Amino acid sequence: MTSDLEIRQINTIRALALDAVKKANSGHTGTAMALAPLAHVLFTKVMKYDSSVPSWPDRDRFILSAGHASMLLYSMLYLTGFGLELDDIKDFRQMGSRTPGHPEVGATPGVEVTTGPLGQGIANAVGMGLAERHLKERLGSDVVDHKIWTICGDGDLMEGVSHEAASLAGHQKLGNLVVIYDDNRITIDGTTDLAMSDNAEKRFEAYGWNVRNLGEASEDTELLEEALLGAANETDKPTLLILQSHIGFPAPNAVDTPAAHGAITDDIEILGAKSAMGMDPDATFNVDEDVLAAYRAAGTRGATAREKWSDQVASSDLSRTWIDTLLTGSPIANWSDELPIYEAGTSLATRNANSQVLDAIADAVPSLVSGSADLTGNTGTNIASEPMTADCPDGRKLYYGVREHGMGSIANGMALHGGIIPVVGTFLVFADYMRPSVRMAALSSAKVIFVWSHDSIGVGEDGPTHQPVEQVASLRAIPDLTVIRPADGNEVSQAWEVALNRTGPTALILTRQNVPVLEGTVKANQVERGAYILIDPPDPVVILAGTGSEVQLCVEAAGALAEDGVASRVVSMPSWELFHAQGEEYQRTVLPPGVPVVGVEAGVSLGWDRWADTTVTIDEFGASAPGDLVMEKFGITASNVEAAARSLLS
Repeated sequence: MTSDLEIRQINTIRALALDAVKKANSGHTGTAMALAPLAHVLFTKVMKYDSSVPSWPDRDRFILSAGHASMLLYSMLYLTGFGLELDDIKDFRQMGSRTPGHPEVGATPGVEVTTGPLGQGIANAVGMGLAERHLKERLGSDVVDHKIWTICGDGDLMEGVSHEAASLAGHQKLGNLVVIYDDNRITIDGTTDLAMSDNAEKRFEAYGWNVRNLGEASEDTELLEEALLGAANETDKPTLLILQSHIGFPAPNAVDTPAAHGAITDDIEILGAKSAMGMDPDATFNVDEDVLAAYRAAGTRGATAREKWSDQVASSDLSRTWIDTLLTGSPIANWSDELPIYEAGTSLATRNANSQVLDAIADAVPSLVSGSADLTGNTGTNIASEPMTADCPDGRKLYYGVREHGMGSIANGMALHGGIIPVVGTFLVFADYMRPSVRMAALSSAKVIFVWSHDSIGVGEDGPTHQPVEQVASLRAIPDLTVIRPADGNEVSQAWEVALNRTGPTALILTRQNVPVLEGTVKANQVERGAYILIDPPDPVVILAGTGSEVQLCVEAAGALAEDGVASRVVSMPSWELFHAQGEEYQRTVLPPGVPVVGVEAGVSLGWDRWADTTVTIDEFGASAPGDLVMEKFGITASNVEAAARSLLS
């Protein structure tokens, strides 16, 4: 039976949601109100955490996939003592506050992932489940043993990414994952039967999940506790708990209406809801002392488990250095010494160089987990390891299946869990399927290595459906994503040094076709500058600046120009973002003012006007034919680079 104190605790969550959204005149009130009992039970009786040490590695992870209900999470983080203050609740959705409109990792203590775009949180949770199980197998249950808890809504399950992620979770038998589905049957447009008649229970059972339909139990704290603890004891399957709630409860008129999905700001409606809860209808942001004390006690009840964990780590047979290396995802000292170096004249595709780099550093970077969306060998992401499966959780090669969107979001969850550096690969043209998760990786500073191969019309016979032209430009448009298109194997090695030394995501853009290893690319720390001088004759009159496979064309064109006494500098520009970060002084040493520049890339010209006076690029779709013939047809040739340079000079 729910005690009087617990009832007041739950109603305090609801009232804070009402008051914060009202003050901001913006937000989503109804779901936070409806799920207050569920959040109360999770944070006071079920989840393992210590709010005084929010980053304790063996804490349970909580993800609010229905991120629009952020006030539910913020209320719990304030009440249980994660460091939020009542003023933070009052500053909901305001400039610079620690309570933004949707949860953002890094902005708010206790927020594990950035959520808001629906479906992403479920996929992040699958990634966290994979990470926890992997680390548990490698470090033992005394060091790693926790659960992943997620609340999702109807919108999350409509989004396709949830299907991809849930399918893989069932296949992997992630018994550490619990998803609570808030089946409130309301969307912004109206009731869900406008657009959906799915049977979630059967759907998830078909995925291989343990499913329990709790029915209309959203106010029954005893049943909620029993169901959640039962799900926590599941070991062989992920669990879906279906909970039918009443959005906006106990507001007198908004309950079970689309209006409750958004901001409940009507004064009479708010007064009616508070009166129904037995609260002072005129008081705002009111938290009784005994309510706060009870929540703060619940927030630190995990201190005993945390202290026991510390003792177990100290007495482990494993070295503390090894434990810390895996828990933090850190490479071992001098790991970059293992990076391969390639001799000039060697010919290999940069995707193959990528595979060789992975194998070379696998032992030195033990947190790497590499895989692909059904293209593991094709993309150079085939790390030398057993596959990660339900029977082999410590495998470091993960087969995602044909699930690009889910793969990206799962990788974000693995990275944000900690202890894993995910490497995920597919063809560059399919980066379009991944764009939401790539954007979220950049927004979240998730350390994911995105490998996209088959990077141009040089793909050849598969034709324009598989030949990317606009993708690199679109990826460069994403803030805080470092895009690197290496010219050869040495630049691939250096790109990996950049990627693993960064805190956020990196995109490696790689060739299908063989390219020569060029003279001068072996020097250290060139790729980290973004662009550098590869060939530098005295007094150059023109600069040929290329990326990736087109740098070789610049070298060839420079040779032809030299035969006529035209001195041309060749610049390799593997990363515009890194080059921009160097500052104007360095940029002027590479691309000095007054010397015309030809930009060369087998992709769209968009953005090149920042660096070049003219370009040899392609602003149309490709064609189905052998790759070298396609390149020639669309003018991506050394002779065209030479002609462009001569045209500039004339």
